[in-house]
Amino acid sequence: MTIMQVVYWLIASLGNLFFLYLLIQTGSLLNAILLISTLCYTFIGFYDLKFSPHNLNRLYPVVAYIRYFLESFRVEIQQYFIANDTEERPFSREQRSLVYQRSKNIRDTIAFGSQQNLLEENYLSLWHSLSPKAIKNDVKSIRIGGPDCTQPYEASYLNISAMSFGALSANAIEALNLGAKKANCYHNTGEGGVSPYHLKHGGDIVWQIGTGLFGCRDDEGHFNPALFEKTASNPQIKMIEIKLSQGAKPGHGGVLPKAKITHEIANIRHIPMDKDCISPATNPECTTPMALLSFIQKLRTLSGGKPIGFKLCIGNPAEFLGLCKAMLKTGITPDFITVDGAEGGTGAAPLEFTNRLGLMCMEGTYFVNNALIGVGLRNKIRIISAGKTASSFDLLAKIAVGADTVNAARTMMIALGCIQSRHCNTNLCPTGIATQDPARAKAVDVEGKSERVKNFHHNTLKNFYELVGSMGLDDPAKLTPQMIKRRSPNGLLMPIGSLIAPLKANALINGEVNEEHWKQWWEHSRADQFFVDDQSLTPSPE
Repeated sequence: MTIMQVVYWLIASLGNLFFLYLLIQTGSLLNAILLISTLCYTFIGFYDLKFSPHNLNRLYPVVAYIRYFLESFRVEIQQYFIANDTEERPFSREQRSLVYQRSKNIRDTIAFGSQQNLLEENYLSLWHSLSPKAIKNDVKSIRIGGPDCTQPYEASYLNISAMSFGALSANAIEALNLGAKKANCYHNTGEGGVSPYHLKHGGDIVWQIGTGLFGCRDDEGHFNPALFEKTASNPQIKMIEIKLSQGAKPGHGGVLPKAKITHEIANIRHIPMDKDCISPATNPECTTPMALLSFIQKLRTLSGGKPIGFKLCIGNPAEFLGLCKAMLKTGITPDFITVDGAEGGTGAAPLEFTNRLGLMCMEGTYFVNNALIGVGLRNKIRIISAGKTASSFDLLAKIAVGADTVNAARTMMIALGCIQSRHCNTNLCPTGIATQDPARAKAVDVEGKSERVKNFHHNTLKNFYELVGSMGLDDPAKLTPQMIKRRSPNGLLMPIGSLIAPLKANALINGEVNEEHWKQWWEHSRADQFFVDDQSLTPSPE
């Protein structure tokens, strides 16, 4: 027997006899409580020794529960007592504090120098100018709408990314949408469809059509044109986004645990409540590049000419170039492309999919921008970059490598009060944001938290314009990839754009490409199918 097993038998036998004797002799309440305690200890230990499925409990009866108790608070213990300001993932204490400070309109400066390792390999930075410019923090927007769009939309540089009602509570959705209205930016619905909480406060909406077609599907799960047209006609819906894949789990459908499925969510999505809601990995209307473009054209017609785009996380670059070939062949182009990053997001996802699939947001954005330039379509299509934006530098870097606008999801949740407890997939969110438990959701004060969303948006843009001005530029449109510097292994600062030379206009269709990887991707791409079976192609464009 182990030492703890011996200790258990001693306490169980001698302890029970001793306190039973004292109780008989004195009849005191205290001795009765102590006897009940030792009896409970005995019964629990006996179960552990004979029936427990856990090895630890069998070898360390009763005391093994201390380990499980402490483990249940491991994330909080690490976050509050162990980790420093820069080492946590996915957002460090420094990043979260910045979001909290800007959302609360309190001092966001730091003292005594940077805590970052400025010589760390791959560290990103900028070169400032001795002739900085002052850019007014007025309302600046990016027009989204290609040649076939009759209802273009003026978008902010920073917007609220896709988060579904279902993944987030009703109060959280309301606070985000009201915040979007106050900030004059848009709010993406996520793949869960348009809910009453997205529409309640009148903020601009981007309706995401996920692979499950929630909100525009019939009872069999097929696309319902009439239902789509009815919803898309709502003037609050400014754009429609078709989700092909997302950075949190590229190649995998969305996951909403059944613990978070209420009657209301089931009715909105047209799904059962007795099992997890798992969307298919492939959008059934977009199985080939040609089918995707045909679907875009159909949605544009049904919506009355609103901007239609699609969202994806870039995987095999040749497959995206196949989409470009299909655009050239059909003459149909999306109004925008949202590039998600492998950094992940708010969605629940299998570990391997989150950790091992997809290009990161900046890599994907840089590639898509160059691909569209190379086929002569960049002037018709806007690029929206969606992936881990906490600071004004994150916003600037994505625009510099090719994005027109940027979406943020998790930092908008942090602005609402998220503490990065990482319980989003359990329905036990301690802040009431990522839960369908009404008692928890009540903790989110819609009016107060919407102000924080607005403040975070305003202050991030304010510092973004200042950062652009510090580089001697008077317009964010003048940012280029060469302006972002990456620390190389030998300690030098190298422009991101120099690692792979950007393509010239029409270079791919004119055959004016010298770089071998671009040639390979272009040669292997197909307009009639996505899958490219040659996995030996050069993987990373950044």
